[in-house]
Amino acid sequence: MDSLKCVVVDDEPLAAALIASYVEKTPNIELAGTFASAQEAVKTILQGGIDIVFLDIEMPQLNGLEFARIMPRDTRIVFTTAYDNHAVSAFKLNALDYLLKPISYEEFMGAVNKAFELKRLSRRANEASENSAYIMVKSEYKLVQIPVSRILYVEGLKDYVKIYLEGQDKSVMTLMSMKQLEKKLPETKFLRVHRSFIVNTSKISVIERNRILFDKTYVPVSDSYKAAFSEFVSSRLISGAKAEADSSQEESPEE
Repeated sequence: MDSLKCVVVDDEPLAAALIASYVEKTPNIELAGTFASAQEAVKTILQGGIDIVFLDIEMPQLNGLEFARIMPRDTRIVFTTAYDNHAVSAFKLNALDYLLKPISYEEFMGAVNKAFELKRLSRRANEASENSAYIMVKSEYKLVQIPVSRILYVEGLKDYVKIYLEGQDKSVMTLMSMKQLEKKLPETKFLRVHRSFIVNTSKISVIERNRILFDKTYVPVSDSYKAAFSEFVSSRLISGAKAEADSSQEESPEE
């Protein structure tokens, strides 16, 4: 299960002690320190690794709102205050929660559960990103792990696909449909340009009419996918080159 590390920053000793007692009796949350001012807490927080800061607003010298602006972006802030007039300012700072004193354990747990959920979502997003960095396919009775970043393009051949890799002369052939493989590739980096071809858009260096050049191989862009490909090109085209690119476009037959 995910765990959280927190600090309490409050110049009222009783209020700070109350939050600290809530932390101590809650599983999977660790108290890294209790501080009476932002100045005392700043070193611990800026070192990183703190998930939640339970932060009072009305404090001398550096108040909670000012302190929140210099915290690491991945640190979640739960404001703890006796005043409700700072709520709008607090949420503009992307506060996780805004708790009015005296704070009940139920309110405390509501904020903590939000932090747990955000950490779970962040972990899953990181795992998904890591998983999408590689694909594994069966080829010639072996399992081959392929870094997605090395894929130049994919060619569909009936029930098989051939995966062409950067820096490798021989393609990897596997029993799989284009549709199956397309679902495994990050849609932000790969684009279907033909019923038989998917390209890694980050590897495109030359476009000649309705063909994409990879080394010495031309990949056609068919009519069915021309609109999507043109949109991709237009989104990256420097405006001065647009007229020239438009004039060079010629229709190519579906292959």
